[in-house]
Amino acid sequence: MTKRAYPFAESFSSQYKIHVGQKELNHHGVFGNTYRQEVFEKTKDLLFSGTKAVMGKIWNIDAEKCSAIQPSGSGMKPDVSQTLLRGQTLIGQDGRLQRTTPVQGSVLAPVGCCVCQKAQGTRRPCSQCDRPACPSCIQQCASCSRSCCSVCTVIDYSGQYDQVLCCGCAS
Repeated sequence: MTKRAYPFAESFSSQYKIHVGQKELNHHGVFGNTYRQEVFEKTKDLLFSGTKAVMGKIWNIDAEKCSAIQPSGSGMKPDVSQTLLRGQTLIGQDGRLQRTTPVQGSVLAPVGCCVCQKAQGTRRPCSQCDRPACPSCIQQCASCSRSCCSVCTVIDYSGQYDQVLCCGCAS
């Protein structure tokens, strides 16, 4: 028995099954620009609300410190970098940063230098990240004179001489 003859004309284009997903609609669809704009706005709102939550906590702490300082008459402003959360933090359910609590029975981090990992000698905590660093890895900020590990410092080459700046002073 022979095959059936092709019933359509030669000029007929064949039809293909093509999967069109959400990604294709977003990039090439009629409402792709509006969908991308909605995603952008939602992402931007989440980022700003997270920043407001963190900065709101810092501002509240600063306001409490300022009210505690001013009655004594010293008039000094509290150091903002001291109010920032240092070390390991998590984002809580409310969008604010929270300190982590060490798990019982967990292995502690090695007590060596945070930069060169050497275990011998004395170590001092970095003023930015509070991790221990050996004297050869500690550098002093040219602006605020704090001791920082070489991970938390930036070298400024813009002047006549190279300056070591901590992350707080570099920004």
